Amino acid sequence: MSEEQWVERRDDEAVAQFVERFAAQLVDAGMQRMPARVFSCLISSDSGVLTSAEISERLSISPAAVSGAIRYLSQVGMVGREREPGSRRDRYRVHSEQWHEALTRKNSNMTRLETALREGVDSLGESSPAGRRVGETLAFFEFMQQELTVMMERWREHRDQLRAQQEAEDEGRLPG
Repeated sequence: MSEEQWVERRDDEAVAQFVERFAAQLVDAGMQRMPARVFSCLISSDSGVLTSAEISERLSISPAAVSGAIRYLSQVGMVGREREPGSRRDRYRVHSEQWHEALTRKNSNMTRLETALREGVDSLGESSPAGRRVGETLAFFEFMQQELTVMMERWREHRDQLRAQQEAEDEGRLPG
């Protein structure tokens, strides 16, 4: 089925409701409201790429609101900016690996926390009550980082299987 056929069959109101519901979940998880709405709008577009004007129109928000949201989403690595060929207009693309990238950044943050916690254990004394408490916190972050690394590898393998399956299904749908 072509992209045009998908779009023709889509219920615009249902899509708009999904965008707002997903954005609300992202806000509940700690993301700012406008970046959450813009991200939800981008991820729900078939191409994953929209201009500022398209985002503004779909969400009924000002270009300034789009700009601020895109700035935030770019800083946290969830969207990228690209130039429309032969145009001066920017397009914004949702990264296909945005969740993987976000967790990779968290992994880097955990490494920095571990370093600080090790210093804390050394400063407080390993056998003191505070040192043991900080040491347990350190052990937690070390454990989480090890598990996250293994989990991310398992995700890549799973994702590759999903993509291969999708490609096989797509090939089966193509007219022969």
